[in-house]
Amino acid sequence: MGSGDVESAGDRNEPGGAVPAGELAGGRAQPKTDKSEATRALILETAMRMFQERGYEKTTMRAIAAEAGVSVGNAYYYFSAKEFLIQGFYDRMTYDHAADARARMAGVKDFSQRLEIALVSWLDTAAPYHEFSAQFFRTAADPTSSLSPFSNESHPARATAVELFRDVLQGSELAPKLDAELVELLPDVLWLHLMVVVLYWVFDRTEDTERTREFVRRSTPMAARVINLSRYRIFRPIVRDAKGLIQDFILPTIGKTAVKQPPAS
Repeated sequence: MGSGDVESAGDRNEPGGAVPAGELAGGRAQPKTDKSEATRALILETAMRMFQERGYEKTTMRAIAAEAGVSVGNAYYYFSAKEFLIQGFYDRMTYDHAADARARMAGVKDFSQRLEIALVSWLDTAAPYHEFSAQFFRTAADPTSSLSPFSNESHPARATAVELFRDVLQGSELAPKLDAELVELLPDVLWLHLMVVVLYWVFDRTEDTERTREFVRRSTPMAARVINLSRYRIFRPIVRDAKGLIQDFILPTIGKTAVKQPPAS
């Protein structure tokens, strides 16, 4: 927190000093009513605007609360520290991205096209926040941080994104032709591909992040061809090896992965 963000324990509680019941992971309050959800959204939207105007480091929780017209204690009720606004931003942007990508993919059956649509949709959804994305990345890049996209605390937003990539695959003409186990693993792998795009995007300073967009245009058909080749018998041994690597080394690094482990013998 910034120097102006130090509050007493009482300031962080609801009126009357009671510790709020029901919190999201990382100390984020779980909204219970339409009014509380509206307040949480107001605080988050105000923070995002101020981050764009002033920068992340120069924006304090006290300033965010004042701009939103809420008490500092109320702001801390929904976000226990300024850093957790990053998680709120991640949650909301992931939801917006999934809705936008699904709308764009409607009626498209080609897997490569669907994958590119989903990735470009993310770039368009994230575009307004690119200027201060590097500040967010410094916090989220810490592998021990609960704000990392790979952490258990980020599981809800990550699950939303993985489910989108499941739709990318299942809504295509390619899914019925692939090995069933590979179909189950691919959404997580495609999400990891998005994380590579995000990393490139964070450091891209070309106009309208054109280099990242070109990277998506060129890498997506390549990824689609590799996945398409996996359905041929000659490539089955390679596919089995790839599945083993994914299950043993990649998925275990992602918090609360949905992949079922075999029962202990």
